[in-house]
Amino acid sequence: MAKSRVVASLDIGSSKIRTVVGTLDEESPMPNVIGVGLAPSTGLRKGAVIDVEETINSISASLEDAERMAGEPINNVFLGIGGNHIESMNSKGVIAVAQAEDEISEDDVDRVLEAAQAVTIPSNRRILRIIPKTFTVDEQKGIKYPVGMTGIRLEVEAHIITGLVPTIKNIEKCVLQAGVDINDIIPNNLAAAEAVLSKRQKELGVVVIDIGCGGTSVSVFEDGTVLHTAIIPVGGENVTNDVAIGLRTSIDTAEKIKIEYGSCMPDEVGERETIDLSLMSKIDTHTVSKKQMCQIVEARYQEIFMLVKDELAKIHRDGMLPAGVILTGGATKIAGATDLARETLNLPVQIGFPQNYDGVVDKIDDPSYATAIGLLIWGSKFDGKPYGSKSMNLKKSVGSMKKWFKGLVP
Repeated sequence: MAKSRVVASLDIGSSKIRTVVGTLDEESPMPNVIGVGLAPSTGLRKGAVIDVEETINSISASLEDAERMAGEPINNVFLGIGGNHIESMNSKGVIAVAQAEDEISEDDVDRVLEAAQAVTIPSNRRILRIIPKTFTVDEQKGIKYPVGMTGIRLEVEAHIITGLVPTIKNIEKCVLQAGVDINDIIPNNLAAAEAVLSKRQKELGVVVIDIGCGGTSVSVFEDGTVLHTAIIPVGGENVTNDVAIGLRTSIDTAEKIKIEYGSCMPDEVGERETIDLSLMSKIDTHTVSKKQMCQIVEARYQEIFMLVKDELAKIHRDGMLPAGVILTGGATKIAGATDLARETLNLPVQIGFPQNYDGVVDKIDDPSYATAIGLLIWGSKFDGKPYGSKSMNLKKSVGSMKKWFKGLVP
């Protein structure tokens, strides 16, 4: 009988906290989902903790929900981290191969990735991931993975993702006090991409736009690896705020009508169509224009896609990605989002649903679960022990990233 182990992911968002529990069998490469937990996120804003006690309670509620459904205790999790404090940069590393005229080893790859991390980073920032984009052996460029090749000089172009140390430590503290250890911390944009992209899309060139409550993350892949990442500090929360201000309603009512009637296609709404707020709120009892509400929603989503367009222009990929755009995240489910993105970005667009997993499909067949499932998929490639908040060092970062990168190589 095949042995199996339990793995869990924790996606801490500004609106919801999602926990997914799965089992991993030696005979199957895909995690089998057996439990899902969902709780409102009441102690965070834009990915940062603003109330420790409320955050711990929210995390605990999500974990307990998942444990009940799975019938298994959760002792450690793969933690997704996002927010406006996440930043990225490109770097280069160069080393002499340890044994001249000999084969390049995995130790050489480790050393060149560590060399790429020798860049000036503020003391209040921590490297979350270093992602090799391409290697060069002597004069031969464009190498995906150089182990086994012969050369004297090894270079790497790498993409480095960092986060604010105080923000990360506060989240770690809340997770640990909720009663679980942390296996690894993964940036949300990388996790979401793991769940919604195929190897072919990563090879051809694709951008994943993950629109959450507190912000939007952008990840561009090409030639099988990450080309560019960015965080845009505009998300579903901003849309709700705009609706509340524009229609003079409470935030709660604005959120309800955005979900129920929101659309990025105001031209398809009649001039006289209205929404009676008294049917969904005891506070707001007036009537508002549905067309006006849709115009407000469209304007904010267009801003998000224009900011994505600017990010693509920075790396000369505006309108130049054959596999197009994958929209994911809870805020992408609004009507007309794909049409507006297609018109603004001049690329093919589709909604990204989580894939590469088995189990309770009906519970999580939703773009809002992309990050949580991506974390679980990441966990399926993990073979180490849980770490404490003090043991996140460069060697671990390089080692875990190397395993992930080798998984991208055909």
